[in-house]
Amino acid sequence: MGLIQQIRDAGVVGAGGAGFPTDRKLDCKAEVFIVNGIECEPLLRTDRHVMELHAPEIVRTVRAIRDHIGAKRAVIALKKHYEHAVEALSAAVKGTKVELYLSEAFYPAGDEQNLVWCITGKTVPTGGIPLDVGCVVSNVSTVLNIAQAMEGRPVTDKLVTVGGAVARPVTVECPIGTPLSALLEAAGGSVGDCTYIVGGPLMGRLTDDLTESVTKTTGGLLAIPKGHPILAKKMVSPRDAVIARAACSQCSMCTQLCPRNAMGLNVQPHKAMRALASGNELLLGDVNGVFSCCDCGVCTYFACNFGLKPSQAMQQAKARLQQSGVKPVKEVKYAPDGGIDNKRVPTERLLYRLDLKRYDVDAPMGDPVTCGQVRIPLKMHIGGPDAPVVAVGEHVARGQLIAQPQGMGANIHASIDGTVTQVTGEFIEIRK
Repeated sequence: MGLIQQIRDAGVVGAGGAGFPTDRKLDCKAEVFIVNGIECEPLLRTDRHVMELHAPEIVRTVRAIRDHIGAKRAVIALKKHYEHAVEALSAAVKGTKVELYLSEAFYPAGDEQNLVWCITGKTVPTGGIPLDVGCVVSNVSTVLNIAQAMEGRPVTDKLVTVGGAVARPVTVECPIGTPLSALLEAAGGSVGDCTYIVGGPLMGRLTDDLTESVTKTTGGLLAIPKGHPILAKKMVSPRDAVIARAACSQCSMCTQLCPRNAMGLNVQPHKAMRALASGNELLLGDVNGVFSCCDCGVCTYFACNFGLKPSQAMQQAKARLQQSGVKPVKEVKYAPDGGIDNKRVPTERLLYRLDLKRYDVDAPMGDPVTCGQVRIPLKMHIGGPDAPVVAVGEHVARGQLIAQPQGMGANIHASIDGTVTQVTGEFIEIRK
């Protein structure tokens, strides 16, 4: 069986992003294969642990992928201060011609397009993907899932960091479909009255619903005390436009520090703020750069001296353009900023600015989380929800196929042994 079929059968999707089906991503030819182990968001530790614990499997799989896509280079990217991971991978790559790229600790170092630029010197165009410049990028946890797929093992589990205001920060492996409450319990519970971020502190989303399920792309669960300023920055308010009108001075600091703008992609958050404040979309100017905003939040969480939310203005502008049928034009607007290296935001400084440094602690591997009931979402990937292939009352075994894609998507498998107790348009529930 070929590599692509093995990946498709196992239901592998991008573990660190939007869940793009990996069999489609790797069904190509490219010059450079890049493994992203940088873990873009601070406070998370999952990719670091994956590299420490599974370096030989990762390197072996990287070589197989490199040969499959015909790449001349294969590069594993991680941060210099991941000392144990660097040591493990350095030993594993000896004699393989697989390279290591060791990054400084800045945000967003793990942004896919930043990685392509740092490793190849090429800028992925607005509206484009790394393959447009001869590159394919996969998250290191995705590569581990591919390693298991090559052994006939489907994706049934996820590694998640549980941190923030918890009793014992920890990284745990759990079955897909595990409720977030079980992860919190594994960390000894929250300290104080908290709201939760699913994902990282900057690009993650807020939730108070701990019955939500872990998916193939869940990387973190952070407990944040209510009243913490980062929560207000993540909330959308009708007053944001009023505040922007009153406070935005058009200093353009948000644009000057935008990492995508520095790569020549014409991302100008200050113009989105101008358009939001005035209610005049024409003030966006050249709208094409809006599509290159990756919502990293540097403009909101670090650059703006007035505590405004340029990233939300950008996302709202992008949504309106898409709803109007406007599509991006593939282009790199201008040459990368000659001072791009001086515009890097040091992660430690960012954490101090956000009052999150106290939570930047080790989250060691804990015991695997087990649970008697899982609700496995039918949509954990780009595309529509999968179609169930099991019925209520049916007994299923861990690893058994329970849903298949209808068009774009990926296979879904049972994450525990048990009986199917619910099948809805949104999830399949299994009880031991």
